[in-house]
Amino acid sequence: MSHKVIVTCAVTGAADTAKKSPYIPITPKEIANEAIEAAKAGASIAHIHVRNPETGGISHDPALYKEVVERIRASETDVIINMTAGGGGDWIPSLDDPAVGGPGTFMQTPEERHQPIGDLLPEICTLDCGSLNFGDQVYISPTEWLRKHARLIQKSGVKPELECFDTGHLRFAKQLVDEGLIDGDPMFQFCLGLPWGADADAETMLYMHDKLPTHAHWSAFGPGRQQMPMAVQSMLLGGNIRVGLEDNLYLDRGVLGTNAQLVDRIVSIMNGLNATPMTPAEARVQLGLRNPHEREG
Repeated sequence: MSHKVIVTCAVTGAADTAKKSPYIPITPKEIANEAIEAAKAGASIAHIHVRNPETGGISHDPALYKEVVERIRASETDVIINMTAGGGGDWIPSLDDPAVGGPGTFMQTPEERHQPIGDLLPEICTLDCGSLNFGDQVYISPTEWLRKHARLIQKSGVKPELECFDTGHLRFAKQLVDEGLIDGDPMFQFCLGLPWGADADAETMLYMHDKLPTHAHWSAFGPGRQQMPMAVQSMLLGGNIRVGLEDNLYLDRGVLGTNAQLVDRIVSIMNGLNATPMTPAEARVQLGLRNPHEREG
């Protein structure tokens, strides 16, 4: 029997990848266009970060988010907007003085992380559910900050996507649900294979799947060469899918791809397994999202 799956395209991310591929969108116009093209290829959701238009590096500028969202909403192509709210947690220890952050450290309060969400009211935003040794830096998201951030998201009416980079993050995400800080059926994202979090393999995904609360929606992704295997594994376990240039630059070995090509590739794989992507309208109903078009109308 055929079934439908929600496909998210993470179109740009915040990693230092702009010099590695000419297809990484940098300006708000490019990011919005990539989200639109991914939707045309079959993506239900576009996951949005923004970049410094001059350098291509990470940015947290609310004005850039505003331009991206306005461009997507003004287009004739429907797609659910999922904005990151995990910015401003990068801590790079200083060897000279461990009590302060070294060069590259950038921290924001929960209120600052939430500002673009509260201003623009996307349908979904991310909530990174714990701290992590993230490569050579530390991503910091303390529990009380997360509780405060969850309350801000809850008050805004935006649905949080609970990002779990490790098994302890899943435990705390469930705690947020138990404390009544997450409305409706919770939505989880298993972020697998990133250094130094949970492994990107079937055993880890199955373990995390089996720990989900009842009635949870979930998705999983892996980086690089693990993108397509983890997407398929997620679908086979009853979850949803994420692909895109935030996580993987290559369509085939040595062949750089675009966001639309990565979405088209996973949709072709899905079709071979008798599955099809949900439309944005179908995904809004499935996830219990408000319709921004009706709100604005």
